Amino acid sequence: MTYAEAIQYLCDLQLFGARLGLHNITRLAALAGDPQNKLRFIHVAGTNGKGSTCAMLESMYRQTGLRVGLFTSPHLVAFGERIQVNRQSISETDILRLLADIKPLIATFPADDHPTFFEAVTLMALLYFLEQRCDLVVWETGLGGRLDATNIVTPLASVITNVQFDHQQWLGETLAQIAFEKAGIIKPHVPIITTTDVPEALEVIELVARGKAAPLTIVHRDDTQRPPLADIQLSLRGEHQRLNAALALATVRQGQAALPVSEAAMRDGLTSVIWPGRVQVETTLSGQVFVLDGAHNPAGAGTLRAAMRQYFPQTKPALILGMLRDKDWATMCHILAPLAQRVILVPVHSQRTATPTELEAACRQANPVAPVAICHSLAEALETVASDPLVVLAGSLYLIGEAMERLHLVAADTAKERGLNEWKMK
Repeated sequence: MTYAEAIQYLCDLQLFGARLGLHNITRLAALAGDPQNKLRFIHVAGTNGKGSTCAMLESMYRQTGLRVGLFTSPHLVAFGERIQVNRQSISETDILRLLADIKPLIATFPADDHPTFFEAVTLMALLYFLEQRCDLVVWETGLGGRLDATNIVTPLASVITNVQFDHQQWLGETLAQIAFEKAGIIKPHVPIITTTDVPEALEVIELVARGKAAPLTIVHRDDTQRPPLADIQLSLRGEHQRLNAALALATVRQGQAALPVSEAAMRDGLTSVIWPGRVQVETTLSGQVFVLDGAHNPAGAGTLRAAMRQYFPQTKPALILGMLRDKDWATMCHILAPLAQRVILVPVHSQRTATPTELEAACRQANPVAPVAICHSLAEALETVASDPLVVLAGSLYLIGEAMERLHLVAADTAKERGLNEWKMK
């Protein structure tokens, strides 16, 4: 099997859709020798900030000399970003080898109960981290938590970043219902740490934690003013990242008995962490400034708006927006369009894209004085803003991945690998 054939095989798995439930991943892992039982995890769920919090945890633990696995989704550009050890992506050679190992296991399932793409990748990650002798795996949920394929692990700690509206069609229409799905990662007697502050969501988390005798730590905004956060500059931009950092710190401190981390390692980890596509600021050789942010739900859009007001208070940017139809794109347009001196709408390379025409009315209503233009591609949009000093790209991580390639921030042509982010619930 060539690497191109491996990517095609993974693409073909998407035909089986996405599925909430643990039956298949439990059976698949058992066929592979239950690698999850031979590793240590920190399991991270939540609506926003999961990836950033995972990256901060990984960075702090790596500073201590531990060998740290990192499992996240979606990827921005290349599939291998999902599975990393000490921030090195899994190689194409290892992807080929692991796929060859798990294909016979997948083939034992009937066609009407076939493992999904995410279930297969979850098993690949477990096997890789075990082979790599990881001391710890920072393990991000895919969707929800309770019925997510990642929930076959028993971690050292469970983390819920926050509970906001997203994926309501699968997780529930109220924050209490969404919180119940996130709280599904809480295990008996395993510490749970969260920044959730919405009362109806926090009440659910507290109830589940009590029922499982899981010690609960609630991180507040006041915690961002305590050492070491009070006197360091985070490498990730935005006030929201300070709360993510406080959450990561609380998690590390909760686990000091099992995995000691020095204060110096905490500081160094937080000041050196890299997590692309989140208020990422890039300046071209000509001096043009781009802000890339994968804001993909109303809470994320609000976070981007706050960051722009913090870092660029005197400048209205050109705003390139591309969004998915299954998101609350109307609300996001109303949050982001007022930031801009002009708005350029583009399709996202996804079957789920909202069309620029769909976004147009919402943007015009939200910012009646800003010109709104429609482009047929991101490439066309980038040509349109070639003379704008400040450009913001937002609305979907899929769009950010394409932008990173077109702005030559990554040396890759991985359009087909970006397509692996496609999914549809079965």
